Amino acid sequence: MRIYGDSISGNCLKVKWAADHLGLSYEWIETDVMRAATRTPEFLAMNPAGQVPAVILDDGRPLAQSNAILLHLAEGSDLIPADAYERARMLEWMFWEQYSHEPYVAVARFQVRYLGKAVADLDPKLVERGKAALQRLEDGLAAQPFLVGDRVSLADVALVAYTRMAEEGGFRLADCPKVQAWIGRVETALNIA
Repeated sequence: MRIYGDSISGNCLKVKWAADHLGLSYEWIETDVMRAATRTPEFLAMNPAGQVPAVILDDGRPLAQSNAILLHLAEGSDLIPADAYERARMLEWMFWEQYSHEPYVAVARFQVRYLGKAVADLDPKLVERGKAALQRLEDGLAAQPFLVGDRVSLADVALVAYTRMAEEGGFRLADCPKVQAWIGRVETALNIA
């Protein structure tokens, strides 16, 4: 398997972390989005959306979109709850991550860290929604150590990627002590630094 990813991207890192956790064999192909590596004719032939992560599976089939890749790689593993309701809750968090977390927390981080924008110059709605996303995580962790009960799942893998980098976008993780503790638990469970 080949994983095309940019190491600055949380969406790419979550695929790498899941593959590592699952002990899968793969070749990591660093794909620099800042240098338009996803816009080459070769890359677009593999993934017409022009985004990373993208994988070429062992049988040669391509697959894109980080959470779809996570689900495929983790099929049958302990990262997907066996209970149907818990599995649906995992998916609920994963869908929420791409719609209500990543577009705010990750975008703020990218604008500050990679585009050099001052935190004070970020769109106030972006900041407001990013804070709301972090508060939603804080509330979701009020009664359990992981997002879906007592074990790490793909929901945690999907959400920890950009949450652990939120301060690079001007968000204060100190305001979310449950989230901070959860980040540590997920990092330990996945053996990531």
